[in-house]
Amino acid sequence: MAHDHNHVSADAPRDQRRVAMAASLGIAVLMLVGKLAAFFITGSTAILSDALESVIHLFATGIAAVSLWYAAQPPDPAHPYGHGKIAYFSSAFEGILIAVAAVGIIVASIDALVTGPELQRLGVGLLITAALAAVNAVLGFALIRVGKRHNAIVLVANGQHVLTDMWTSLGVLAGVGLVWWTGVLWLDPVVALLVGANIIWTAVRLMRQSYEGLMEKADAGETGRIVERLDAAKAGGRLSGWHQLRHRRVNDQVWIEVHLLFPPHLSLREAHARATAIETDIGALFPQDGVLVTSHLEPDTHEHPHPDATEPEHEALAVSHGPEAYDEAGPGVS
Repeated sequence: MAHDHNHVSADAPRDQRRVAMAASLGIAVLMLVGKLAAFFITGSTAILSDALESVIHLFATGIAAVSLWYAAQPPDPAHPYGHGKIAYFSSAFEGILIAVAAVGIIVASIDALVTGPELQRLGVGLLITAALAAVNAVLGFALIRVGKRHNAIVLVANGQHVLTDMWTSLGVLAGVGLVWWTGVLWLDPVVALLVGANIIWTAVRLMRQSYEGLMEKADAGETGRIVERLDAAKAGGRLSGWHQLRHRRVNDQVWIEVHLLFPPHLSLREAHARATAIETDIGALFPQDGVLVTSHLEPDTHEHPHPDATEPEHEALAVSHGPEAYDEAGPGVS
């Protein structure tokens, strides 16, 4: 018998996500205008690299906004698990765009090293860049905080991109400041090269995170908490054992599957009540998420609980939590 139990947070924070993304879009436009102005005032390659990154960031933020809206759409017959995985595509695409920006920065820097930069009015450019970096710092940390609180990878990725923009600006400030102080012009494109290398590293991290999400890599911390809750139920006598635990997360949605073992003399009504209580306990581990727990109820005495396809070597999380009867036919695994 399979039994589903849905736990959904009552106060879904969709409004906070919309406000955060709207703020990100508005500030992305401000960043682009301000940095282009600073470049035209100074002629600095480093400041141009910062502006190029902002062009990519504005485009990526627009894609992220659309993805955030689409991911929030409810399940439908064609997408019974919802639309949340678009967030990982959005995050990966943002990582690719960040890498494209980095390549553009590196190319512009090499060109400036070969031809020689021509700089002017650096004080004004530095002031504009410093102000924009401060705005980006506040926005980036806010986006990441809201995204992590509500498991919204789109916001986390966008926040990381904003912080990349901030670090780019700080690098530009340091480099152009050195040029202004020392008069050594070649420091400007060298700083831009270093900024480009740092941005590539950020892009790689974003794409790796997106890959893990698309491949539904199980979080070890979440696995440990679920296992502890199931073991506590077993120790308390509410079930004989459990196995075949699987779980997957898409943003703020968590799906958990598990087989629960009960004594054969237990009535269906009582087994159902115990399973529901255990599912509720597991759902409480994720108070900020929508959780669907699917349990399969089994007697703890049958000798061959599963066909070959579900032998231990095919099961996702190999930990033994079954009764002695399972030790005879094969170890129970979670």
